[in-house]
Amino acid sequence: MTQSSAPVITIDGPSGSGKGTIAQLLAGKLGWRILDSGALYRLTALSAAKQGVALDDAEAVARVASTLAVEFVPGAADQPVSVNLAGEDVTLEIRTESCGAMASQVAAHQQVREALLQRQRDFQQPPGLIADGRDMGTVVFPNADCKLFLVASAEERARRRQRQLMQQGQSVKIAHLLNEIEERDARDMNRLHAPLRPADDAVTLDTSGLSIDQVLQKVMRIWSEKQAG
Repeated sequence: MTQSSAPVITIDGPSGSGKGTIAQLLAGKLGWRILDSGALYRLTALSAAKQGVALDDAEAVARVASTLAVEFVPGAADQPVSVNLAGEDVTLEIRTESCGAMASQVAAHQQVREALLQRQRDFQQPPGLIADGRDMGTVVFPNADCKLFLVASAEERARRRQRQLMQQGQSVKIAHLLNEIEERDARDMNRLHAPLRPADDAVTLDTSGLSIDQVLQKVMRIWSEKQAG
């Protein structure tokens, strides 16, 4: 068990691997809290941009991260969590490709990661926490009860993102999305601080070609086996 009385399941992986969807469904099934750590970095990047702070100014962006006025509002069963920044609903704004790229840029700053570390750990409360991100199992919750690392091919992730954008009325070429995904993967995996990688004790699950229900069933089975073991 983790140091707190509340258990933690971490779900890490690259963009488009399905970790956000699975985290939300798993939290719903277990009745646990959820932490979308990627949203915190996206919010930091968005807030910095709105304030005119240069994203390569690590200290200034860290100050933005430490003073974020953030609220996560659970939605209906089939709806994502709404995200408010200083009272403004920015749920759709932080999910754009441009905001994701900015988030990857600010996440490379050690000062920013340190500013958000305790804020993320504060989400660990009863009855339990599903933590979704890129360094949940390696840095934020190293003593998590169960660690998962979801992967999928870059092509599969680009197709998923294209479908998602089409549902939002946006038309984006698959080649453009594939290029952005590969660039972000390289940036996240090669950054000096908390690079994207599975924890030594994580279970890696390839979601390529699997439906959401199939992935969720596999994850539930892994968690059941962890509890039984």
